[in-house]
Amino acid sequence: MDPTNLALMTATPHGGSVVYSLDVQTLLIITGLAFLPGLVLLMTGFTRIVVILALARQAFGLTTTPPNLILIALAMVLAAFVMRPTLQAINHDALQPYLTGKLGFQDAVNEGEAPLRKFMLSQVRTRELHLFVDLSGERSYADEDAIPMLVLVPAFATSELQTAFEIGFLIYIPFALIDLAIASVLMALGMIMVSPTLISLPFKLLLFVAIGGWGLLIGSVAGSFVR
Repeated sequence: MDPTNLALMTATPHGGSVVYSLDVQTLLIITGLAFLPGLVLLMTGFTRIVVILALARQAFGLTTTPPNLILIALAMVLAAFVMRPTLQAINHDALQPYLTGKLGFQDAVNEGEAPLRKFMLSQVRTRELHLFVDLSGERSYADEDAIPMLVLVPAFATSELQTAFEIGFLIYIPFALIDLAIASVLMALGMIMVSPTLISLPFKLLLFVAIGGWGLLIGSVAGSFVR
């Protein structure tokens, strides 16, 4: 084997920067694929979307319909749609220049991080960001670009959960009112042995279909992301 393939990094002829050897780049890419599910969960809009869809299903009183596989697939498609500008920027600024040899591996990583950082900063809440800045032991940073990813990523993930629960609460309200109304009617009729959920489910489905619920839900979820 050529000993140059074993080198961890070599200096580029211009700019004095360093690039990883092909063997190391391949190892890093394979390792990165193992962390890809975690990156999707923590650094994209997938978490917010899948939690909202799960809460909407729970509001119906259903546990397995739609199945988890469908919810996850739908959440992935919506996350890709929401993050399309970010993904296009990563492809244009980092992936394509790297594949054509215009950028080294480390430079491509830095270029690809910038659009993702911009997306997370546009969605993160100030309170959660300050929380993790304080937990990191730093009082403040010079600007947003100086915030390390180890601080930004957990702040972004926590903000996504907070937003998802707020939207889920609003989704729950009309369905809870239907359950309450059906339960009151059954109590008035003396039918205390009949499950209110059994009677209210058809009314929930009818209302949801009548107002175009899936379109409203998906549109609201996609519109909740600040552009």
